[in-house]
Amino acid sequence: MNSEKTPDAIALMITFTDPDLNAEELNDEVVRLLSDLNDRSDIDAVDRVRDPNPPDGNKSGGAFLVGMLMAEVSVANAKKVLGFLGDRLGNKPISFEVEGNGKKLKVSANSREELEFAMQKAREFIEAA
Repeated sequence: MNSEKTPDAIALMITFTDPDLNAEELNDEVVRLLSDLNDRSDIDAVDRVRDPNPPDGNKSGGAFLVGMLMAEVSVANAKKVLGFLGDRLGNKPISFEVEGNGKKLKVSANSREELEFAMQKAREFIEAA
């Protein structure tokens, strides 16, 4: 994904944080969500997050950070995408960052109630961006 966002873009960094899952299971969660997001027309771009410091000897062009993906959406579509994520991620322990207009919001959720609260905070953040 291009790291240069358009001026009205919102970046969403989603990290699966379930301590009961191993690295492979966390990456399986990322692959499923990545597939779901790739199918949506309201997502401008989505990709796994490359490790800025890949392990020595890595010849695949860079490793990915475990359990993480980044999506870029327009401000106009951000609320719809947050609604989808809220429904899709349900009770999965996650943390996410919302970045727009030079500001960042970081939130974590371990339950459906916490996720709904976090999504509301993200919506408020986007409206203010």
